[in-house]
Amino acid sequence: MSDARSWTSVSMPYVSGQRGDAWGAEAAAHGGVGTQRLLGVEEVPATETVAGMLGLQQGEPVVLRRRLMLFDGRPVELVESYYPAAIARDTRLAEPRKIPGGAVALLADLGHPPRWVREDVSARLATVDERSVLRIEAVSCVLLLARSLISDNDLPVEATVMTMVADGRRLRYELTP
Repeated sequence: MSDARSWTSVSMPYVSGQRGDAWGAEAAAHGGVGTQRLLGVEEVPATETVAGMLGLQQGEPVVLRRRLMLFDGRPVELVESYYPAAIARDTRLAEPRKIPGGAVALLADLGHPPRWVREDVSARLATVDERSVLRIEAVSCVLLLARSLISDNDLPVEATVMTMVADGRRLRYELTP
């Protein structure tokens, strides 16, 4: 990042359901270019963690979208987004291509508008694979942000786990009482 020591991320633009490129806008606000690379889209059985985030049983089918977020061409974040197969199957969420307007806007179009979000933040040492993909040279920590997007009737419709380069990253929460 142009100045990794001063990077602050705010979640609201990513979960509002508004169309647009929230990552591109955030990167531009930090003086750079934000792009993403779609690493894969597949239907997989929900792990215990993902099942808990989506209110499913472990092993139930979910659609997984894996992306690599880049700032000025440098990897800064791995993102894995999971959707209940009952919602995502046969939609653009299950297709291996970018979703115009973003996944949250598409979920709203499918009748699942965002109503509230639950986020858990933790840190741990990066795995060997994460160090390779994120180009972290030394043993270092990564930040993990696990976000559940909840729609009407308290229905979880998206579970996203972000693995971020921790150096200089700060998360900001702006809440309305």
